Amino acid sequence: MNTQRVLVVGGGIIGLAGAFRLALEGHHVTVLDPSVGHGATWAAAGMIAPSAEIAPGELSNYRLQRQALGAWRELSERLEDVTGHGVSIHEAGTLLSGWDAGDRRLVEQFAQLAEEFDAPMHRVTRHDSPEVFEGLSPRMTHGLVMEDDAWLDPDEAVERLRTGLRALGADLVAEAAEHIGVDAAGVVAETSSQTLRADVGLLATGSTPLPTGAAPSGANVVRPVRGVTVRVRGFDRSDQPMIRAFVRGRAFYMVSRPSGYCVLGATSDERSELAIEVGELQRLLRDGLDVVPALETASVSEIRYGLRPASADLRPFFETIKPPGWAWVSGHYRHGVTLAPLAAREVADFVGARG
Repeated sequence: MNTQRVLVVGGGIIGLAGAFRLALEGHHVTVLDPSVGHGATWAAAGMIAPSAEIAPGELSNYRLQRQALGAWRELSERLEDVTGHGVSIHEAGTLLSGWDAGDRRLVEQFAQLAEEFDAPMHRVTRHDSPEVFEGLSPRMTHGLVMEDDAWLDPDEAVERLRTGLRALGADLVAEAAEHIGVDAAGVVAETSSQTLRADVGLLATGSTPLPTGAAPSGANVVRPVRGVTVRVRGFDRSDQPMIRAFVRGRAFYMVSRPSGYCVLGATSDERSELAIEVGELQRLLRDGLDVVPALETASVSEIRYGLRPASADLRPFFETIKPPGWAWVSGHYRHGVTLAPLAAREVADFVGARG
């Protein structure tokens, strides 16, 4: 393979994973992002949960996501080869349950869809498996365990990828690409202070508007969908499955990490403001306490916001665009962390084909 110079515009989990794979293959990579890892990745809970996130009409997405856990294991091994430290992947599974009678009907509807998708799962009860329901409301007596779901810490993944990139000689430029183009030597990206040149360029900008000069075909568009996670400390059920629940018809999840650090979430709004309304925060915390009363004495440590890039059909895409030599990868919506190592393979294939 011919070594190429590659510009990667965007330092979220997709851009970093793609940049690391390219650097691993011997390409010289430059990543441009004014705040690496602080977009949608920063707010993500880190679930690799294709089975728990099954949705009607998304069978192809589910089949793609089923490949993600193996791809993350491979990426972690490569990071360990380069840096001595991989990404910790916790194959915990997910418990799905319902808070009231209407919510339990939603769980049954989900079970029917999961069976159609042939998702690995089994039913559990509080009577037979009390440990699985540790800390949960006594109203929640039945559930589904989605067996192959896992989680990782996106903060750890970002730091491992940054360390790996530096070890492989990649450049991380803390500036935004304001304009892209081409010249006689290849692709060009202009920041407020400099012009960078390479052989190939990749836009992994998530929901952020593309730099001027980018001319996609129009077949793909993205819109920002706001997600919020609340991080609390004080309750540790990290040795049990992640929690997903329906609460009065709303979705709720909790990922419990060792030492009592829990990530609460499930907000999803067609908004681009990086803030959370008092009412929305109150609903999220109330749902959390209804599902997990043991959170009563936990302390709130942080609230994080992110804008997920949603495509028109909620599927990720990879598109070669104009100017020549540039490509655009986006549309990963709520699955950015899950799909990052698979997107990295597409990036590597694109660059390799141009070599």
